[in-house]
Amino acid sequence: MSQLRNGSSQWLWTSTLFIVLLSMPMTHGANYGEALTKTLLYFEAQRSGKLPSNQRVNWRGDSALRDVYEVKCIICADCNKQVDLTGGYYDAGDNMKFGFPSAFTTTMLAWSSVEMESELKAHQEHQNVLAALKWATDYLINAHPEPNVLYGQVGDGYSDHACWMRPEDMTTPRPSYRIDAQHPGADLAGETAAAMAAASLAFAPYNADYAEKLIGHAKDLFEFAKAHPGVYQSSISNAGGFYASSGYEDELLWAAAWLHRATNNQSYLNYLNEASNTGGPRSVFAWDDKFVGAQVLMAKLALEGNEKLDGYKDMAESYICNCAQVGNNNFKKTQGGLLWFLPWNNLQYTTTASFLLSAYSKYLNATNKHLNCPTASLQPSQLLNLARAQVDYILGSNPKNMSYMVGFGTNYPKSPHHRGASIVSIKKSITAVTCSAGFDNWYNNPGPNPNVLTGALVGGPDENDAYGDARTNFQQSEPVIATVAPFVGVLAAVA
Repeated sequence: MSQLRNGSSQWLWTSTLFIVLLSMPMTHGANYGEALTKTLLYFEAQRSGKLPSNQRVNWRGDSALRDVYEVKCIICADCNKQVDLTGGYYDAGDNMKFGFPSAFTTTMLAWSSVEMESELKAHQEHQNVLAALKWATDYLINAHPEPNVLYGQVGDGYSDHACWMRPEDMTTPRPSYRIDAQHPGADLAGETAAAMAAASLAFAPYNADYAEKLIGHAKDLFEFAKAHPGVYQSSISNAGGFYASSGYEDELLWAAAWLHRATNNQSYLNYLNEASNTGGPRSVFAWDDKFVGAQVLMAKLALEGNEKLDGYKDMAESYICNCAQVGNNNFKKTQGGLLWFLPWNNLQYTTTASFLLSAYSKYLNATNKHLNCPTASLQPSQLLNLARAQVDYILGSNPKNMSYMVGFGTNYPKSPHHRGASIVSIKKSITAVTCSAGFDNWYNNPGPNPNVLTGALVGGPDENDAYGDARTNFQQSEPVIATVAPFVGVLAAVA
């Protein structure tokens, strides 16, 4: 019994200390505004297609201008039409345009813009966020030429990964892949519907016609997804080796949640209330699992008085309490303090978790509520401080004193796994770098990348806070756009 009492006292002391620390804002001195600016430069470095005259990342050039395809219409079987799939974003350190994670990136950029609009304006970055978002949505609009047709990939993942080339030099095959009524993919269609609906909210106050166009696409895609269930890699098998989906029910909830927020149409809320699978407590929020994102959106409505959605709220708060280390199944943290979920590109999960903490802090503040977790009660400011602590770790307050944002501070990754950044800029040498020469002369070059991929977030450290800054260490050193999109919102919230 004495051991139990001592253990209980130690637990109480530890929990109390944690809550006190959580209440204290971090003061390691990171310039959050500077980091925010740099994240948006990263999106410019990832642009595919014809670059605009106001392009700020000047080591990049035009690329993939031949991503235009002659196709037969489904509605009019006797006619051909041209589908222009230039533009959009390269997914990561490759030259691929993968529609599934790109659509999630778009949704998170839009959510960042909608939720943190005043904060983004205060730091003069709101227009840059809208520009980054429109670069994505313009592409998605073109990728959805008919109600039941959606192009979900450009490029062959295997041939692309077998070459190390600048995007400006690409000679690898550029096939396009699509889903349709005969080749469904409810997950891809649902995520793209969510992206269009969320983006319509971001643009509505500034470009009503464009917002209306986006919501029209979102509605069609949601109906397409509902009517034709199935995972998209069954139709786009090439994507399965890179971004295989584990299911489609989360994307349908996610899309319905965004469509309801954008239209206030009760039918979408009915869909959410009648869903047989609402996800239960989740352990990650990412491109393949949006359940907790939908749960948080519904929790906002529950906090505002819709008691029918309390079940969603309970699930959302379970995730948030586990992030805060005061739940029933707390998520792992490294000794240095980083929320750690999975070995491959862990920071993609950390940034989404930090975004949800930041957003939920706002929802609690707006409704004058606090969060009751199993072992503690948390104020909105404490959730924001927890998000800030994750930001501080990522920007350099960690055991290695290393910023995991490229170009931020002085000690940051110099050799991220990224084709364009690792090869001499086409602005400095127009001599084409061939597939094999890229590996021989650049990928295997022990020196730092010649172009700084400013604002990129690498995959990050392992569970022991260790990181290997090597181009070959792609599990840790490859940046992806889906990691940075939520970080835009988090930085705006803490700046």
